[in-house]
Amino acid sequence: MMLGDSRGYGDNGGRAANPSQDHNTAPLGSAADSWRPGAEEAARFDVAEYWRLVLKHRLVILGVFLAAMVIGTAATLLTTPLYTASTTLQIDREAARVLAVDDAAPRESMIQGEEFFQTQYGLLRSRSLSERVIQSEGLANSDAFLKIMGIKAPVGDTRAETTLKLRESVLEAIQDHLSVSPVRGSRLVTVSFSSPDPALSARIANAFAENFIQANLDRKFQSSAYARQFLEDLIAQTKVKLEDSERQLVAYAGQQQIININDGDSEDGANRNQSLTANNLVSLNGALAEAKAERVAAESKWRQASTASLASVPEVLNNPTYQRLTEERAKLDAQYQQKSSVYQPDFPEMVQLKDQIDELDRQIASVAGGIRSSIRGQYLVAANEERSLQGQVDVLKNQVLDLRSRSIQYNILQRELDTSRTLYDGLLQRYKEVGVTGGVTTNNISIVDRGTPPQKPSSPKLFMNLLIAMLIGLAFGVLVALVLEALDESLATPEDVESKLGLPVLGAIPLLTTEESPMSSLANVRSAFSEAYYSLLTALQFSTPDGAPRSILVTSARPSEGKSTTSFALAQNFARTGKRVLLVDGDLRNPSMHRLVGVDNERGMSNLLSGAADLDSVVYKTAIENLSFVACGPLPPNPAELWGGDRIRRFLKDAQEQFDHIIVDGPPVLGFADSPILAATLGGTLFVLESRGTRRGQARGALRRLKMGSARLLGVVLTKFNARATSYGGYDYSYDYHYGAEDKPGAKGRKR
Repeated sequence: MMLGDSRGYGDNGGRAANPSQDHNTAPLGSAADSWRPGAEEAARFDVAEYWRLVLKHRLVILGVFLAAMVIGTAATLLTTPLYTASTTLQIDREAARVLAVDDAAPRESMIQGEEFFQTQYGLLRSRSLSERVIQSEGLANSDAFLKIMGIKAPVGDTRAETTLKLRESVLEAIQDHLSVSPVRGSRLVTVSFSSPDPALSARIANAFAENFIQANLDRKFQSSAYARQFLEDLIAQTKVKLEDSERQLVAYAGQQQIININDGDSEDGANRNQSLTANNLVSLNGALAEAKAERVAAESKWRQASTASLASVPEVLNNPTYQRLTEERAKLDAQYQQKSSVYQPDFPEMVQLKDQIDELDRQIASVAGGIRSSIRGQYLVAANEERSLQGQVDVLKNQVLDLRSRSIQYNILQRELDTSRTLYDGLLQRYKEVGVTGGVTTNNISIVDRGTPPQKPSSPKLFMNLLIAMLIGLAFGVLVALVLEALDESLATPEDVESKLGLPVLGAIPLLTTEESPMSSLANVRSAFSEAYYSLLTALQFSTPDGAPRSILVTSARPSEGKSTTSFALAQNFARTGKRVLLVDGDLRNPSMHRLVGVDNERGMSNLLSGAADLDSVVYKTAIENLSFVACGPLPPNPAELWGGDRIRRFLKDAQEQFDHIIVDGPPVLGFADSPILAATLGGTLFVLESRGTRRGQARGALRRLKMGSARLLGVVLTKFNARATSYGGYDYSYDYHYGAEDKPGAKGRKR
């Protein structure tokens, strides 16, 4: 006969479920099946829930936090102080150009600038540079350095092995304490080294800067030396190839009788070599063109002279003899015409003039005929010259074509020779440039600020370490709290029930003190205990569209969780509302309700279910108005068989004709088959859980058995709930249920 607690859903009864009404009405479905936590609630980040979690596990979080702080403080105080010295370098992509020639090292473009700087940072962190610093500073052989850095001398089988292990230890220590930090947005980089000795830190930081600069110069010199050696080998190979090409060309030219003449430089600057036959062909071709022109001109003159009158031929007209004779004839003709007016034609003087004129005409015709013959002769000479030159050109053409067929291999050899000569000249020029630039040392790295011994240690930083320890402690403490919460099987609050079981909580019954009893608290209608059960009654009335189910089974996972008290309180509250209520002690294995009601247990449900009594004979009137009671009766040997018969259905049918509600105080679910059978028969099932008493596994097992029996779960009643020690969603239930319970003396009655 344990008591419980109740957190009434009367305050927020809208979260109640939708159970079935009764076994005689159409079932509406289980309230637990229809009720699910809202999707918005599940997805919403509930600060109050996490704050409740922190308060619940505050001791664990505080312990982890303090432990982290203690560990952080101890680690900081026990850590050897380190002093950090820094050297600043400026790294340019390209050094100053001393000579206007390209060097042998590759040059970086603006696009490759970032890759260049990342390469330089990698070189600063490289193993080779660290080994160079160790070698230049003699760190591997310095006992003071080994002592300061805490390096213990290794032991090897041989002296060489011991030395090698010692160098590896020193190298590891150097690289572990080295830091390379580029200055953002500039070409500066800071090289830092940390050690317990300030002077040693500055010395090694400066040594890294100096050795880095020297290593850069060495790489450039090695690059030039390699380029010179490479060019020397390549020049020697090219020279041999050039000589072979010349020998092959000369031998082939002599064999094929190919004679080429240097024709000077062409417009593009290249030398042109032509064969002798080709040169002759060019010359004769030019002479042939001139001869053709002369023949055409002579032929034109001859055609004109042969077809036109001699007096109209230009060569005749321009002839001095012809002109003189025509002038003399004109003079004689003028005299003849003048004297013909005086003398007769047969006059001796006139006859003489006529003879002279005729002689001049014969001379003029003779001169003109000679000029025509001369023009014809010129034409014939020009034609013969053209034919002669054309014959020679045709012969040379055949010779040139034959020479070209024989010059294919010659031209191939000539191109190879020209290529080898060009390559040879270019290599010689490049070799001279590399030889000049190799002797000029240029550097693109310079020291901006040299490292100085620091005055204060750079680590450990007490404040920073404590801050980190505090954050780690809080984070780890919260993580431990989350793990403990995930592993926690207890059901302490209504929210635990809803989140871990997926069932609505219809009421949370407060835990009574040792001085209080359940019956006295229920008798006081203004007590928090009684108010909690009134809230439970309100939640049940809103659990279905038609109100509270007419028949309700009250059960729990295990004994002593407060189900009997809950059954009695529900029956009493229903009766106080004017309902006719029948309270049934359905625990046929360990009955206790008759002691709460104050009646005998001589007859009851066992008699009714076995057929030895009827309903009227087992119903007792109680001191509470409208409340009747059926006791357990004699303990039967087979309770499950009695509940599984048809008499329980007839009992419910008869009882519902006389009463408005039937409350059955059932046995525990685990270990017995009684409650699943009853749950399948009654209109609804109320599941009672003891706060911090029932484990999640036990509750799930009991609920699984009830669901297998097709129980209509209305919800959960959380009993023995310590409202003062638990905050659920930030709501204080002790204030809610105690409000107005007592009036302090002298109170003015003012409400706020």
